[in-house]
Amino acid sequence: MGQLAFFSAELDEPSLDDLGGLLAAHGQSSRIAGSGSGAGGTRVSIVLSAPWRASAVVEELKACGVDTERAESDEGNPLARTALTPLLDTLHAAWSRGAVKAVPAGWVPGPRALRLWTIAAGSSDAGHYQLGLDPHAPDTHAQLATALMRSGIAPTLVGTRIHSPALRISGRRRLARLCEYVGEAPHFAGARADWPDVGD
Repeated sequence: MGQLAFFSAELDEPSLDDLGGLLAAHGQSSRIAGSGSGAGGTRVSIVLSAPWRASAVVEELKACGVDTERAESDEGNPLARTALTPLLDTLHAAWSRGAVKAVPAGWVPGPRALRLWTIAAGSSDAGHYQLGLDPHAPDTHAQLATALMRSGIAPTLVGTRIHSPALRISGRRRLARLCEYVGEAPHFAGARADWPDVGD
Protein backbone atom coordinates (compact mmCIF):
# COMPACT_ATOMS: atom_id res chain seq x y z
CA MET A 1 0.00 0.00 0.00
CA GLY A 2 1.34 3.43 -0.93
CA GLN A 3 2.21 6.02 1.66
CA LEU A 4 -0.53 8.56 2.31
CA ALA A 5 0.22 12.01 0.99
CA PHE A 6 1.14 14.28 3.88
CA PHE A 7 -0.66 17.16 2.16
CA SER A 8 -4.04 15.41 1.87
CA ALA A 9 -7.28 17.32 2.43
CA GLU A 10 -7.60 16.24 6.06
CA LEU A 11 -4.21 17.76 6.92
CA ASP A 12 -4.40 20.88 4.76
CA GLU A 13 -5.56 24.09 6.45
CA PRO A 14 -8.84 25.44 5.02
CA SER A 15 -8.36 28.52 2.83
CA LEU A 16 -10.57 30.82 0.77
CA ASP A 17 -8.52 29.72 -2.24
CA ASP A 18 -10.11 26.28 -1.83
CA LEU A 19 -13.31 27.67 -3.33
CA GLY A 20 -11.52 27.51 -6.66
CA GLY A 21 -12.53 23.84 -6.61
CA LEU A 22 -16.16 24.88 -7.03
CA LEU A 23 -15.27 27.24 -9.86
CA ALA A 24 -13.27 24.48 -11.57
CA ALA A 25 -16.57 22.60 -11.60
CA HIS A 26 -19.73 24.50 -12.61
CA GLY A 27 -19.78 26.92 -9.69
CA GLN A 28 -20.18 30.64 -10.30
CA SER A 29 -18.83 33.74 -8.61
CA SER A 30 -20.54 37.10 -8.88
CA ARG A 31 -19.32 40.43 -7.57
CA ILE A 32 -21.81 43.08 -6.52
CA ALA A 33 -20.62 46.63 -6.00
CA GLY A 34 -21.62 48.38 -2.80
CA SER A 35 -24.18 51.16 -2.87
CA GLY A 36 -24.89 53.77 -0.23
CA SER A 37 -24.22 52.28 3.18
CA GLY A 38 -24.35 48.71 1.87
CA ALA A 39 -21.01 46.98 1.45
CA GLY A 40 -20.40 45.09 -1.78
CA GLY A 41 -18.65 41.79 -2.18
CA THR A 42 -18.59 38.47 -3.95
CA ARG A 43 -20.89 35.47 -3.68
CA VAL A 44 -19.97 31.96 -4.82
CA SER A 45 -22.85 29.63 -5.63
CA ILE A 46 -23.28 26.19 -7.15
CA VAL A 47 -26.30 24.09 -8.09
CA LEU A 48 -25.77 20.45 -7.15
CA SER A 49 -27.16 17.13 -8.30
CA ALA A 50 -27.82 15.57 -4.89
CA PRO A 51 -28.68 16.75 -1.37
CA TRP A 52 -25.51 15.21 0.11
CA ARG A 53 -23.39 17.35 -2.19
CA ALA A 54 -25.06 20.56 -1.01
CA SER A 55 -24.70 19.59 2.65
CA ALA A 56 -21.05 18.66 2.19
CA VAL A 57 -20.22 21.88 0.27
CA VAL A 58 -21.82 23.97 3.02
CA GLU A 59 -19.80 22.12 5.66
CA GLU A 60 -16.52 22.56 3.76
CA LEU A 61 -17.08 26.26 3.08
CA LYS A 62 -17.94 26.99 6.69
CA ALA A 63 -14.61 25.37 7.60
CA CYS A 64 -12.99 27.95 5.30
CA GLY A 65 -14.55 30.71 7.39
CA VAL A 66 -17.29 31.75 4.95
CA ASP A 67 -20.96 32.00 5.94
CA THR A 68 -22.76 29.62 3.61
CA GLU A 69 -26.33 28.41 3.26
CA ARG A 70 -28.13 25.59 1.53
CA ALA A 71 -31.11 26.60 -0.60
CA GLU A 72 -32.96 25.55 -3.77
CA SER A 73 -32.44 26.69 -7.34
CA ASP A 74 -35.36 27.95 -9.42
CA GLU A 75 -35.61 24.42 -10.85
CA GLY A 76 -35.82 22.87 -7.38
CA ASN A 77 -32.28 21.49 -7.24
CA PRO A 78 -30.05 21.72 -4.15
CA LEU A 79 -28.00 24.91 -4.10
CA ALA A 80 -25.11 25.99 -1.90
CA ARG A 81 -24.13 29.66 -1.79
CA THR A 82 -21.94 31.85 0.32
CA ALA A 83 -22.96 35.12 1.88
CA LEU A 84 -21.96 38.23 -0.03
CA THR A 85 -18.53 39.13 1.31
CA PRO A 86 -15.53 41.21 0.23
CA LEU A 87 -13.33 38.35 1.48
CA LEU A 88 -14.04 36.57 -1.82
CA ASP A 89 -13.29 39.53 -4.10
CA THR A 90 -9.72 38.34 -4.73
CA LEU A 91 -10.97 34.87 -5.67
CA HIS A 92 -13.50 36.36 -8.09
CA ALA A 93 -10.85 38.56 -9.71
CA ALA A 94 -8.48 35.61 -10.10
CA TRP A 95 -11.14 33.45 -11.77
CA SER A 96 -12.52 36.14 -14.12
CA ARG A 97 -11.53 37.75 -17.38
CA GLY A 98 -14.11 40.50 -17.73
CA ALA A 99 -17.48 38.78 -17.37
CA VAL A 100 -16.12 35.35 -18.35
CA LYS A 101 -14.90 32.58 -16.04
CA ALA A 102 -11.18 31.90 -16.48
CA VAL A 103 -8.61 29.69 -14.76
CA PRO A 104 -5.90 31.64 -12.91
CA ALA A 105 -2.52 31.40 -14.62
CA GLY A 106 -0.46 28.58 -13.15
CA TRP A 107 -3.28 27.38 -10.87
CA VAL A 108 -2.64 24.06 -9.14
CA PRO A 109 -5.60 22.64 -7.21
CA GLY A 110 -4.62 21.93 -3.62
CA PRO A 111 -6.06 18.95 -1.76
CA ARG A 112 -9.01 20.88 -0.30
CA ALA A 113 -9.83 22.48 -3.66
CA LEU A 114 -9.75 19.01 -5.20
CA ARG A 115 -12.02 17.78 -2.42
CA LEU A 116 -14.56 20.53 -3.16
CA TRP A 117 -14.36 19.78 -6.90
CA THR A 118 -14.98 16.10 -6.13
CA ILE A 119 -17.92 16.88 -3.85
CA ALA A 120 -19.46 19.22 -6.39
CA ALA A 121 -18.97 17.30 -9.61
CA GLY A 122 -17.21 13.98 -9.11
CA SER A 123 -18.65 10.67 -10.29
CA SER A 124 -17.57 7.07 -10.78
CA ASP A 125 -17.62 5.79 -14.35
CA ALA A 126 -16.99 2.09 -14.97
CA GLY A 127 -13.62 1.86 -13.26
CA HIS A 128 -12.70 5.46 -14.00
CA TYR A 129 -13.43 8.64 -12.08
CA GLN A 130 -14.67 11.88 -13.59
CA LEU A 131 -14.45 15.46 -12.37
CA GLY A 132 -17.18 17.48 -14.06
CA LEU A 133 -16.44 20.75 -15.83
CA ASP A 134 -18.56 23.80 -16.56
CA PRO A 135 -20.30 23.30 -19.94
CA HIS A 136 -20.80 27.07 -20.14
CA ALA A 137 -17.06 27.79 -19.82
CA PRO A 138 -15.44 25.67 -22.55
CA ASP A 139 -12.30 27.80 -22.62
CA THR A 140 -11.46 26.57 -19.10
CA HIS A 141 -11.47 22.86 -19.94
CA ALA A 142 -7.98 22.45 -21.40
CA GLN A 143 -6.53 24.77 -18.74
CA LEU A 144 -8.09 22.69 -15.97
CA ALA A 145 -6.70 19.51 -17.50
CA THR A 146 -3.26 21.12 -17.37
CA ALA A 147 -3.87 22.28 -13.78
CA LEU A 148 -4.76 18.73 -12.73
CA MET A 149 -1.61 17.44 -14.43
CA ARG A 150 0.40 19.93 -12.35
CA SER A 151 -0.97 18.25 -9.22
CA GLY A 152 0.35 14.90 -10.46
CA ILE A 153 -2.87 13.47 -11.91
CA ALA A 154 -2.98 13.22 -15.72
CA PRO A 155 -6.61 13.25 -16.94
CA THR A 156 -8.38 12.81 -20.28
CA LEU A 157 -10.90 15.41 -21.42
CA VAL A 158 -14.21 13.70 -22.30
CA GLY A 159 -17.84 14.51 -22.97
CA THR A 160 -17.42 17.77 -24.82
CA ARG A 161 -19.62 16.64 -27.71
CA ILE A 162 -22.55 15.67 -25.47
CA HIS A 163 -22.45 18.78 -23.26
CA SER A 164 -21.24 16.81 -20.23
CA PRO A 165 -17.56 17.77 -20.17
CA ALA A 166 -15.36 16.13 -17.57
CA LEU A 167 -11.80 15.19 -16.79
CA ARG A 168 -11.57 11.40 -16.64
CA ILE A 169 -8.99 9.86 -14.33
CA SER A 170 -7.97 6.29 -15.12
CA GLY A 171 -5.47 3.84 -13.76
CA ARG A 172 -4.83 2.59 -10.26
CA ARG A 173 -1.91 4.93 -9.54
CA ARG A 174 -3.76 8.09 -10.60
CA LEU A 175 -6.90 7.06 -8.73
CA ALA A 176 -4.84 6.30 -5.63
CA ARG A 177 -3.27 9.77 -5.80
CA LEU A 178 -6.71 11.39 -6.10
CA CYS A 179 -7.96 9.37 -3.13
CA GLU A 180 -4.95 10.45 -1.08
CA TYR A 181 -5.60 14.09 -1.89
CA VAL A 182 -9.36 14.26 -1.29
CA GLY A 183 -9.55 12.06 1.82
CA GLU A 184 -12.56 10.12 3.06
CA ALA A 185 -16.04 10.51 1.62
CA PRO A 186 -18.27 13.03 3.41
CA HIS A 187 -20.40 11.49 6.15
CA PHE A 188 -23.71 12.26 4.41
CA ALA A 189 -25.88 9.47 3.04
CA GLY A 190 -25.21 8.75 -0.62
CA ALA A 191 -21.74 10.27 -0.74
CA ARG A 192 -19.72 7.05 -0.83
CA ALA A 193 -21.29 5.83 -4.09
CA ASP A 194 -19.86 8.83 -5.97
CA TRP A 195 -16.53 9.04 -4.15
CA PRO A 196 -13.25 7.97 -5.78
CA ASP A 197 -12.10 4.46 -4.94
CA VAL A 198 -9.03 2.55 -6.06
CA GLY A 199 -10.97 -0.72 -5.92
CA ASP A 200 -9.67 -4.20 -5.26
